[in-house]
Amino acid sequence: MKIGYPCINTSVECRGNRTFRLATYSEEKLIKTAGSNIDCLKSILSYNISHGILFFRISSDIIPFASHPVMDSDWQDYFRSDLEEAGEIVKSSGMRISMHPDQFIVLNSPREEVVSRSIAELEYHADLLNLMCLDASAKVQLHAGGRYGDPESAKNRFVSVYRERLPEKVKKRLVIENDDRIYPVKDCLDISEKTGIPVLFDYFHHGLRSHGEDLPGLLEKTFATWRRSDGVPMVDYSSQEPGSRPGTHARTLDRQNFIDFIQKSGNYDFDIMLEIKDKEKSAEKALRILEHDPRLVTRWTS
Repeated sequence: MKIGYPCINTSVECRGNRTFRLATYSEEKLIKTAGSNIDCLKSILSYNISHGILFFRISSDIIPFASHPVMDSDWQDYFRSDLEEAGEIVKSSGMRISMHPDQFIVLNSPREEVVSRSIAELEYHADLLNLMCLDASAKVQLHAGGRYGDPESAKNRFVSVYRERLPEKVKKRLVIENDDRIYPVKDCLDISEKTGIPVLFDYFHHGLRSHGEDLPGLLEKTFATWRRSDGVPMVDYSSQEPGSRPGTHARTLDRQNFIDFIQKSGNYDFDIMLEIKDKEKSAEKALRILEHDPRLVTRWTS
């Protein structure tokens, strides 16, 4: 069991997700911004290793506009050695990596331009992880999409795009996640049955939208969709921010809620992504809570 957080570290000076306006795009600005993002990523990875945090979600903005038609630079060749170096930091530490494209990436949209743009963006994510020389356990997670007035047709559209249009480099990394408004775990399992795509269980989203299933049973079903090559299953965890609208992620780790989740999860082996606003600070709190859990991994010995 590895503990992680997404994209930004509030304890280091840099931010590894800087971008710029499309109207000001230039190769010079791309090289400067992406180079700075990769350098910051290395700093964050080093911080994580020194604090026993062995799961991290890389920002989608590492290479700005990578999948946009405006991109006229060979970013893959230019940043190849830098990304290989970042990947070596990951591999030598045993860190787990994931990515999560923005919400505009929708494979089951009825609009062809949205689907084409989504596929291009997913290819960029796969290319980035491939350039880091990471194996198939480095995942790209995605929501199933919209309902568009006919949820069964929408799910079938996702299946068709997955089967017929996604390149293998994307398929081997893609996982789908239950969301808080449209597709609960049951729908994701339906899609998984038709595609073989692993289901990433989101605990917070499940509490907001479900069919009343018990947690141990759902973990068993979702974890069964992960193959050995996919690595141990991933779980997203958060809790409700008190006093805020339903669905607002907590600002900091709710100790008791987290303990309750761990106790309900049984003895399964899985990696936990903390979608909590104070990032690495909550990851460090979770590590202290789990310090006697025999599943916990904070240092790589292989």
